[in-house]
Amino acid sequence: MRSVRSTSERGLIPFITQREGEEAAPDNLVILQHAPGRHRLHYGDEDPRDRDVRGVLWARCAFNSVDERGMPTGSPLWKLMHPYRQMMCMQTLRCQVCTQPARTRAGLIFLAGPHDHDPTQPVILTNQPPVCAKHARAAAALCPHLERQPVVYLAASAPLCGVTGTLYGLSGQGVHVIAQPDHPLPYGHPNLATFLASQMIRRLSSFRVVDLDELQRELVLA
Repeated sequence: MRSVRSTSERGLIPFITQREGEEAAPDNLVILQHAPGRHRLHYGDEDPRDRDVRGVLWARCAFNSVDERGMPTGSPLWKLMHPYRQMMCMQTLRCQVCTQPARTRAGLIFLAGPHDHDPTQPVILTNQPPVCAKHARAAAALCPHLERQPVVYLAASAPLCGVTGTLYGLSGQGVHVIAQPDHPLPYGHPNLATFLASQMIRRLSSFRVVDLDELQRELVLA
């Protein structure tokens, strides 16, 4: 969540929330030529875990130690999502609060602020990982961004769409930033070869818009 605070459920902090001490890793990016006219962005000490399931390079960020529940420790940076944990939850459709599987018999639950999207549009792009049935109401209560009146998208499916982040290029001075697009780059886009992703995006096109009370009824009926 963009800004979840522990109020009524003291101590509840979503898994994806970045914590103090989890700083961006040192920049050791390189661009290598793989074929004539074809270049790709790498880390100088790249690990297979640096790329997502579609092969896009991911922004590195430090990890704090975890507690006995396997949750990150440290004071939360409420407005930030940890890039890797956001990607993990999005990629595997895990609850952004507790990391348990988010799919319910009624569908996948995605929450958004009342002004984030036009719910009448046929397609919604979201960077917010889903929530499980147990934490839907808690997340809504704890997140000021949702204003206690979230728009609930109950989705039958939510295919991977693309990523947001930073486009890099190569010049005589080395690797440098070219652009930070304000829109997601879809998977398959040629610029992803030299793109450093920081958030994964899913596309909602088969969904119903409900409120929290309707969601609870749907979950009971399912």
